[in-house]
This record gives sequence, structure tokens and C-alpha cells, in this order.
Amino acid sequence: MNPPRKKIPNKQLLHLVIGGELDNLKDVTFKDLNALDIVGVYPNYAAAHAVWKQKAQMTVDNAEMRYFIVHLHRLLEPDIEE
Repeated sequence: MNPPRKKIPNKQLLHLVIGGELDNLKDVTFKDLNALDIVGVYPNYAAAHAVWKQKAQMTVDNAEMRYFIVHLHRLLEPDIEE
């Protein structure tokens, strides 16, 4: 059981947007890590989602290409509530 997460107002909630071609569509294993598209780090989910949506739409014709939003703030401070 996880301990309760603390709520901190106006906390920076970093999010990373990455993408790449998947080895297969059933799991998240990239074909080539050297070709991984590290789009950037964003201060909140809304900003990351806007960029993720744009990148995903640009690659809609490639069924193996996927973009993801990684919640960096959850990795850096797992006890902080969003």
C-alpha cells in the first residue's frame, strides 16, 4: 500500500514527450533507440498534451510510430499529489 501523496500548490509538474517506431504494436519496445524522438520537457500536462497531439497527428500515416507523455514529476517526487 502506497503512503498518501502530499498536495503542494503551484508545484512544477514536469512532463516529457517522446516518440519512436515500435517493434510491435502490443507493447512499448522501440525499434531503434538511436532514432527516438525526444521532443522536450514541459512544465505541465496541458503543454505536453498539446505537443504530443501535434506530433501524433504528424505521424498518423505510420502505424508503428507512437508518441508518449512521461510524467517526470511522478518519478522525481512520487509522494507529491498532482
